[in-house]
Amino acid sequence: MKPNTLLLVDGSGLLFQMFYGMPARIVGKNGQPVHAVVGFIGALLKVIRQTEATHVLVLFDGETGNFRSELSAYYKANRPDYSAVPEEETPFSQLPDIKRVLDRLAVPYYEVTENWEADDVIASYALSIGGEDTAVILSQDKDYLQLVSDRVRVFCYRGKQSVLYDEKTVTEKFGIAPRFFSDFKALAGDASDNVRGLPGIGPKTACELIRRFGSVSDILAHVEDIPKPTVRKTLTEYAGTLLLNKQLVILTGDVPVPYSFDKLAIPDAPFPETAEALRLAEIW
Repeated sequence: MKPNTLLLVDGSGLLFQMFYGMPARIVGKNGQPVHAVVGFIGALLKVIRQTEATHVLVLFDGETGNFRSELSAYYKANRPDYSAVPEEETPFSQLPDIKRVLDRLAVPYYEVTENWEADDVIASYALSIGGEDTAVILSQDKDYLQLVSDRVRVFCYRGKQSVLYDEKTVTEKFGIAPRFFSDFKALAGDASDNVRGLPGIGPKTACELIRRFGSVSDILAHVEDIPKPTVRKTLTEYAGTLLLNKQLVILTGDVPVPYSFDKLAIPDAPFPETAEALRLAEIW
Protein backbone atom coordinates (compact mmCIF):
# COMPACT_ATOMS: atom_id res chain seq x y z
CA MET A 1 0.00 0.00 0.00
CA LYS A 2 1.33 3.43 -1.00
CA PRO A 3 2.27 5.68 1.96
CA ASN A 4 0.10 8.70 2.69
CA THR A 5 1.20 12.32 2.37
CA LEU A 6 -0.58 14.88 4.55
CA LEU A 7 -0.45 18.47 3.26
CA LEU A 8 -0.81 20.97 6.13
CA VAL A 9 -1.51 24.49 4.89
CA ASP A 10 -0.64 27.62 6.86
CA GLY A 11 -3.84 29.29 5.66
CA SER A 12 -3.28 32.69 7.25
CA GLY A 13 0.25 32.89 5.90
CA LEU A 14 -0.88 31.94 2.39
CA LEU A 15 -3.75 34.46 2.55
CA PHE A 16 -1.39 37.33 3.39
CA GLN A 17 1.18 36.17 0.83
CA MET A 18 -1.39 36.24 -1.96
CA PHE A 19 -3.21 39.39 -0.84
CA TYR A 20 0.00 41.40 -1.04
CA GLY A 21 1.62 39.42 -3.85
CA MET A 22 -1.13 39.20 -6.47
CA PRO A 23 -2.40 42.07 -8.67
CA ALA A 24 -5.31 43.78 -6.87
CA ARG A 25 -7.03 44.46 -10.20
CA ILE A 26 -8.34 40.88 -10.31
CA VAL A 27 -12.05 41.12 -9.52
CA GLY A 28 -14.90 38.63 -9.17
CA LYS A 29 -18.43 38.51 -10.56
CA ASN A 30 -19.59 41.06 -7.98
CA GLY A 31 -16.88 43.52 -9.01
CA GLN A 32 -14.93 43.11 -5.75
CA PRO A 33 -11.22 42.17 -5.59
CA VAL A 34 -10.55 38.41 -5.46
CA HIS A 35 -6.81 38.41 -6.13
CA ALA A 36 -5.99 36.69 -2.83
CA VAL A 37 -8.64 34.05 -3.56
CA VAL A 38 -7.19 33.33 -7.00
CA GLY A 39 -3.63 33.14 -5.67
CA PHE A 40 -4.57 31.07 -2.61
CA ILE A 41 -6.58 28.44 -4.48
CA GLY A 42 -4.12 28.33 -7.37
CA ALA A 43 -1.16 27.72 -5.05
CA LEU A 44 -3.08 25.14 -3.00
CA LEU A 45 -4.09 23.08 -6.04
CA LYS A 46 -0.59 23.26 -7.53
CA VAL A 47 1.06 22.08 -4.33
CA ILE A 48 -1.47 19.28 -3.82
CA ARG A 49 -0.50 17.97 -7.27
CA GLN A 50 3.25 18.55 -6.85
CA THR A 51 3.43 16.80 -3.48
CA GLU A 52 0.99 14.06 -4.53
CA ALA A 53 -0.88 14.67 -1.28
CA THR A 54 -3.41 12.06 -0.20
CA HIS A 55 -4.72 14.14 2.72
CA VAL A 56 -5.03 17.89 3.25
CA LEU A 57 -5.99 20.40 5.94
CA VAL A 58 -5.96 24.21 5.87
CA LEU A 59 -5.44 25.95 9.24
CA PHE A 60 -6.27 29.60 9.92
CA ASP A 61 -5.39 31.69 12.96
CA GLY A 62 -8.36 33.04 14.85
CA GLU A 63 -8.76 36.55 16.22
CA THR A 64 -8.43 35.52 19.86
CA GLY A 65 -5.23 35.83 21.90
CA ASN A 66 -2.91 32.95 22.66
CA PHE A 67 -0.60 31.82 25.44
CA ARG A 68 2.47 33.37 23.79
CA SER A 69 0.97 36.86 23.99
CA GLU A 70 0.35 36.19 27.67
CA LEU A 71 4.00 35.20 28.15
CA SER A 72 5.35 38.28 26.38
CA ALA A 73 3.71 41.60 25.54
CA TYR A 74 6.26 42.00 22.74
CA TYR A 75 5.30 38.82 20.90
CA LYS A 76 4.06 39.79 17.40
CA ALA A 77 3.45 43.33 18.66
CA ASN A 78 5.08 44.54 15.43
CA ARG A 79 2.26 43.16 13.28
CA PRO A 80 0.01 45.67 11.44
CA ASP A 81 -3.08 46.90 13.26
CA TYR A 82 -6.02 46.56 10.89
CA SER A 83 -8.61 47.95 13.30
CA ALA A 84 -8.57 51.37 11.62
CA VAL A 85 -8.41 49.99 8.06
CA PRO A 86 -11.62 49.57 6.04
CA GLU A 87 -12.59 45.88 5.97
CA GLU A 88 -12.47 45.69 2.17
CA GLU A 89 -8.83 46.79 2.20
CA THR A 90 -7.63 44.01 4.50
CA PRO A 91 -6.65 40.43 3.64
CA PHE A 92 -9.52 39.17 5.83
CA SER A 93 -12.09 40.61 3.40
CA GLN A 94 -11.37 37.76 0.98
CA LEU A 95 -11.35 34.98 3.57
CA PRO A 96 -15.10 34.18 3.22
CA ASP A 97 -14.66 33.63 -0.53
CA ILE A 98 -11.65 31.39 0.08
CA LYS A 99 -13.71 29.31 2.50
CA ARG A 100 -16.52 29.10 -0.08
CA VAL A 101 -14.13 27.61 -2.63
CA LEU A 102 -12.67 25.21 -0.04
CA ASP A 103 -16.21 24.09 0.84
CA ARG A 104 -17.00 23.54 -2.84
CA LEU A 105 -13.81 21.48 -3.25
CA ALA A 106 -14.51 19.57 0.00
CA VAL A 107 -11.11 20.63 1.37
CA PRO A 108 -11.28 20.63 5.18
CA TYR A 109 -10.22 23.75 7.06
CA TYR A 110 -10.23 24.94 10.64
CA GLU A 111 -9.94 28.32 12.36
CA VAL A 112 -8.04 28.05 15.63
CA THR A 113 -9.97 29.88 18.36
CA GLU A 114 -8.38 28.21 21.39
CA ASN A 115 -5.49 29.64 23.40
CA TRP A 116 -2.86 28.70 20.82
CA GLU A 117 -1.97 29.31 17.19
CA ALA A 118 -2.42 27.45 13.92
CA ASP A 119 1.33 26.67 14.16
CA ASP A 120 0.67 24.55 17.23
CA VAL A 121 -2.10 22.52 15.59
CA ILE A 122 0.01 22.00 12.46
CA ALA A 123 2.86 20.79 14.69
CA SER A 124 0.56 18.29 16.41
CA TYR A 125 -0.41 16.78 13.08
CA ALA A 126 3.15 16.81 11.69
CA LEU A 127 4.73 15.25 14.76
CA SER A 128 2.09 12.51 14.87
CA ILE A 129 3.05 11.22 11.43
CA GLY A 130 4.47 7.74 11.69
CA GLY A 131 5.43 4.68 9.70
CA GLU A 132 6.14 5.43 6.07
CA ASP A 133 3.65 8.31 5.91
CA THR A 134 4.93 11.88 5.47
CA ALA A 135 3.72 15.42 6.09
CA VAL A 136 4.36 18.52 4.01
CA ILE A 137 3.76 21.96 5.56
CA LEU A 138 2.88 24.66 3.03
CA SER A 139 4.24 27.91 4.49
CA GLN A 140 6.89 30.60 4.17
CA ASP A 141 7.15 30.79 7.96
CA LYS A 142 10.56 29.56 9.11
CA ASP A 143 9.07 28.57 12.49
CA TYR A 144 8.12 25.28 10.87
CA LEU A 145 11.70 24.36 9.99
CA GLN A 146 12.13 23.03 13.54
CA LEU A 147 9.65 20.27 12.62
CA VAL A 148 11.58 19.03 9.59
CA SER A 149 12.62 15.39 9.84
CA ASP A 150 12.78 12.28 7.71
CA ARG A 151 8.96 12.37 7.68
CA VAL A 152 8.23 16.12 7.68
CA ARG A 153 9.14 18.71 5.06
CA VAL A 154 8.28 22.38 4.57
CA PHE A 155 7.16 23.64 1.14
CA CYS A 156 7.95 27.34 0.72
CA TYR A 157 5.79 28.36 -2.24
CA ARG A 158 7.22 31.04 -4.52
CA GLY A 159 6.11 29.89 -7.95
CA LYS A 160 9.10 28.67 -9.95
CA GLN A 161 11.39 29.67 -7.06
CA SER A 162 9.63 27.39 -4.57
CA VAL A 163 11.82 25.51 -2.09
CA LEU A 164 11.09 22.17 -0.43
CA TYR A 165 12.99 22.03 2.86
CA ASP A 166 14.15 18.64 4.03
CA GLU A 167 16.78 17.88 6.68
CA LYS A 168 19.67 18.35 4.26
CA THR A 169 18.34 21.65 2.90
CA VAL A 170 17.88 23.15 6.37
CA THR A 171 21.31 22.04 7.55
CA GLU A 172 23.05 23.36 4.44
CA LYS A 173 21.25 26.72 4.51
CA PHE A 174 21.40 27.48 8.24
CA GLY A 175 24.34 25.41 9.45
CA ILE A 176 22.36 23.50 12.09
CA ALA A 177 20.06 20.47 12.14
CA PRO A 178 16.31 21.24 12.08
CA ARG A 179 15.83 19.96 15.65
CA PHE A 180 17.91 22.92 16.89
CA PHE A 181 16.06 25.58 14.91
CA SER A 182 13.98 26.73 17.88
CA ASP A 183 17.21 27.07 19.90
CA PHE A 184 18.69 29.12 17.08
CA LYS A 185 15.72 31.50 17.08
CA ALA A 186 15.75 31.75 20.87
CA LEU A 187 19.38 32.90 20.75
CA ALA A 188 19.39 35.10 17.64
CA GLY A 189 15.77 36.28 17.78
CA ASP A 190 13.10 36.47 15.11
CA ALA A 191 12.14 39.88 13.76
CA SER A 192 8.98 38.58 12.06
CA ASP A 193 7.50 37.54 15.43
CA ASN A 194 9.19 40.36 17.38
CA VAL A 195 11.13 37.83 19.46
CA ARG A 196 14.17 39.72 20.68
CA GLY A 197 17.45 37.86 20.52
CA LEU A 198 20.23 38.20 23.06
CA PRO A 199 22.44 41.32 22.74
CA GLY A 200 25.54 40.67 20.69
CA ILE A 201 24.49 37.15 19.69
CA GLY A 202 23.72 36.97 16.00
CA PRO A 203 23.12 33.99 13.70
CA LYS A 204 26.84 33.09 13.42
CA THR A 205 27.43 32.99 17.18
CA ALA A 206 24.14 31.17 17.74
CA CYS A 207 25.15 28.45 15.29
CA GLU A 208 28.59 28.13 16.85
CA LEU A 209 27.08 27.67 20.32
CA ILE A 210 24.55 25.11 19.09
CA ARG A 211 27.13 23.10 17.16
CA ARG A 212 29.40 22.97 20.21
CA PHE A 213 26.91 22.45 23.03
CA GLY A 214 23.49 21.63 21.57
CA SER A 215 20.19 23.00 22.86
CA VAL A 216 19.56 26.17 24.88
CA SER A 217 19.46 24.11 28.07
CA ASP A 218 22.78 22.46 27.23
CA ILE A 219 24.36 25.81 26.41
CA LEU A 220 23.30 27.28 29.76
CA ALA A 221 24.52 24.16 31.56
CA HIS A 222 27.98 24.67 30.04
CA VAL A 223 28.11 28.45 30.07
CA GLU A 224 31.43 28.43 32.00
CA ASP A 225 33.00 26.47 29.13
CA ILE A 226 32.33 29.26 26.61
CA PRO A 227 35.73 30.82 25.79
CA LYS A 228 34.52 34.30 24.80
CA PRO A 229 33.93 36.41 27.97
CA THR A 230 31.35 38.74 26.40
CA VAL A 231 29.22 35.83 25.18
CA ARG A 232 29.57 34.08 28.53
CA LYS A 233 28.47 37.26 30.34
CA THR A 234 25.47 37.80 28.03
CA LEU A 235 24.22 34.25 28.45
CA THR A 236 24.53 34.51 32.22
CA GLU A 237 22.71 37.85 32.43
CA TYR A 238 20.01 37.00 29.90
CA ALA A 239 19.40 33.35 30.80
CA GLY A 240 15.79 34.16 31.71
CA THR A 241 15.18 35.91 28.40
CA LEU A 242 16.70 32.99 26.53
CA LEU A 243 14.44 30.46 28.24
CA LEU A 244 11.40 32.68 27.62
CA ASN A 245 12.33 32.99 23.95
CA LYS A 246 12.50 29.22 23.70
CA GLN A 247 8.96 28.99 25.12
CA LEU A 248 7.76 31.51 22.53
CA VAL A 249 9.26 29.82 19.48
CA ILE A 250 9.11 26.10 20.19
CA LEU A 251 6.35 23.99 18.63
CA THR A 252 5.75 21.05 20.94
CA GLY A 253 2.97 19.30 19.04
CA ASP A 254 1.00 18.59 22.20
CA VAL A 255 -2.26 20.46 21.48
CA PRO A 256 -5.49 18.68 20.42
CA VAL A 257 -6.30 18.36 16.72
CA PRO A 258 -9.75 19.14 15.28
CA TYR A 259 -10.11 16.23 12.84
CA SER A 260 -9.00 12.62 12.74
CA PHE A 261 -6.58 11.66 9.95
CA ASP A 262 -9.19 9.78 7.94
CA LYS A 263 -11.37 12.93 7.75
CA LEU A 264 -8.61 14.68 5.80
CA ALA A 265 -8.49 12.24 2.88
CA ILE A 266 -8.62 13.80 -0.58
CA PRO A 267 -11.43 12.45 -2.80
CA ASP A 268 -10.42 10.14 -5.62
CA ALA A 269 -11.90 12.48 -8.22
CA PRO A 270 -9.27 15.01 -9.36
CA PHE A 271 -9.64 18.65 -8.38
CA PRO A 272 -10.70 21.10 -11.11
CA GLU A 273 -8.34 23.78 -12.36
CA THR A 274 -8.32 27.07 -10.46
CA ALA A 275 -10.64 28.99 -12.79
CA GLU A 276 -13.21 26.20 -12.78
CA ALA A 277 -13.04 25.92 -8.97
CA LEU A 278 -13.80 29.64 -8.71
CA ARG A 279 -16.71 29.33 -11.11
CA LEU A 280 -18.13 26.38 -9.19
CA ALA A 281 -18.05 28.49 -6.02
CA GLU A 282 -19.65 31.39 -7.95
CA ILE A 283 -16.67 33.66 -7.33
CA TRP A 284 -16.32 34.20 -11.08
